[in-house]
Amino acid sequence: MGPKNTKSDTNSAPPEGWHTLRRFLPYLWPKDRTDLRIRIVVAMVLVLVAKGATLALPYAYRAAVDAMETPANEAAMVAIAFVAAYAAARFSSVLFDNVRNMVFERVGQDATRNLAEDVFHRLHRLSLRFHLSRRTGEITKTVERGTKTIDTMLYFLLFNIAPTAIELVFVAGIFYVEFGIELVLATAATVVAYIVVTQVITEWRTKLRREMNDLDGHALARAVDSLLNYETVKYFGAEAREEERYAKAAREYSEAAIKSDSSLGLLNIAQSLITNLLMAGAMAYTVWGWSQGELTTGDLVFVNTYLLQLFRPLDLLGFVYRTIRQGLIDMAAMFRLIDAEMEVEDAPGAPALNIARPGIIFENVHFGYDEDRTILHGLDFEIAAGETVALVGPSGAGKSTIARLLFRFYDPAAGRILIDGQDIAQVTQESLRAAIGIVPQDSVLFNDTIGYNIGYGRANAEQDDIREAARGAAILPFIEALPEGFDTQVGERGLKLSGGEKQRVAIARTLLKDPPIVILDEATSALDSRTEQEILATLNRVARGRTTLAIAHRLSTIADADRILVLENGRLAEQGRHAQLLRRDGLYAEMWARQQAERTEDARPA
Repeated sequence: MGPKNTKSDTNSAPPEGWHTLRRFLPYLWPKDRTDLRIRIVVAMVLVLVAKGATLALPYAYRAAVDAMETPANEAAMVAIAFVAAYAAARFSSVLFDNVRNMVFERVGQDATRNLAEDVFHRLHRLSLRFHLSRRTGEITKTVERGTKTIDTMLYFLLFNIAPTAIELVFVAGIFYVEFGIELVLATAATVVAYIVVTQVITEWRTKLRREMNDLDGHALARAVDSLLNYETVKYFGAEAREEERYAKAAREYSEAAIKSDSSLGLLNIAQSLITNLLMAGAMAYTVWGWSQGELTTGDLVFVNTYLLQLFRPLDLLGFVYRTIRQGLIDMAAMFRLIDAEMEVEDAPGAPALNIARPGIIFENVHFGYDEDRTILHGLDFEIAAGETVALVGPSGAGKSTIARLLFRFYDPAAGRILIDGQDIAQVTQESLRAAIGIVPQDSVLFNDTIGYNIGYGRANAEQDDIREAARGAAILPFIEALPEGFDTQVGERGLKLSGGEKQRVAIARTLLKDPPIVILDEATSALDSRTEQEILATLNRVARGRTTLAIAHRLSTIADADRILVLENGRLAEQGRHAQLLRRDGLYAEMWARQQAERTEDARPA
């Protein structure tokens, strides 16, 4: 039997659209934050007040111009008064806009932060299968784009599109009262044409932008993957190969960016043509009315000012529309991460794992990473509480898979895994993982201090506890000899430390966690013989008094285990103590003889 299908996280998610924005609204209008709701209401009131000041501007401007047509000694004070009113209205508009931004800033930032925290929370709860199938660079880029675009998108939606719609309605009413239906119809036709052209071209540009983003993420993933494998690149002298791979991804992105930027020029030309045609027609209409004695010079300024005010947000409409559409695309990609299927979930009302005697039982466990590739075929074995059991077998036999199943990174396709008689699928994952410690073959460390990496074994660990764990792992003398001691930086993935030092940090971390069950996943296979013996002595002390599962490739490291389980093709082939298995002359004896021969060959002088 195989695993569940987990492809729904990318393929079945609906395309981006306004439903994405509706989904974001709970973050913008949180139920438990009355203070933020008040801020939104105040911000919208300030939008209306600022728009009112803006709509009053042309009246003061027209009155000032008309007053200047009369003799100066009679109209000077009146014109000055209207000019002052015009200046005050302009200042009021700027004042209210900026106060509005100050009031709304906390709302936007809190909404962005809460959504980012939810995404990060979800990512850490997705299955190992998900993370192994996705590139880290692409995921981080998706989250970065999604969070960065929210604040800008909200600003445009609330403080550009909404006020522009209000202004359009009021300007239409003012033009109708002042000049009749002709100018209203011409303005409406122009705005509709402007919006339609902007939408059509921008939708086309959105497809180009989506392609550009995909290629951008691909290029970043190439770069991150290459830098994370810096040593491997050096080992094989593959710098030129990696540079070519990255260059190819960068070239594809560059071509897509050129298409996207060129389409922007076409959009700007089309928008400018439409707005300038309306401006020319409206001004000509006003001049004609002035020539007939029906309109004043101030009316020319009046119409010109309203159209300029209207065109200012309309000129941004293409940019605003693109930003919102792109924001919806980026947010939809982030929501798809949130919606990715959680392959391993706690059962409803699952209790915490309660351990009195940490025994482990595998009952008829079947598992495969893919539906057509089964790894474990009805595996049955038991580890008594306090027992040290070794798990050996050829590569691909399923040894490390057993450790992943114990941590419940995956669920078996069939069968059960029990700890102290409790099915691990029926208890909380948090309590399960709190009961198990692991010293892996490759101990990857955080790019932080030695103290931080050891302290990671238990939240809020005291410095004295960290020191004791370091002493127990026999790494304290090394740390104390360093100039910065526990504050020494270990570098990316701990690469500033040797293999043995990294293993001791991993051992100290597990000691600090102090779990009743310990897994040693080929913890010494990457070390030299001398370091291996030193680490083995430390591991033996760690295993004392705990239930220990030692996964090993070198059989000499587990010869003194209480019991040895020999796997072959996902099945239990043999089990017993070292001497018993040698006498049986089966698979274990064959593996032992082969390794002893290899050691003898290696020991011969060159």
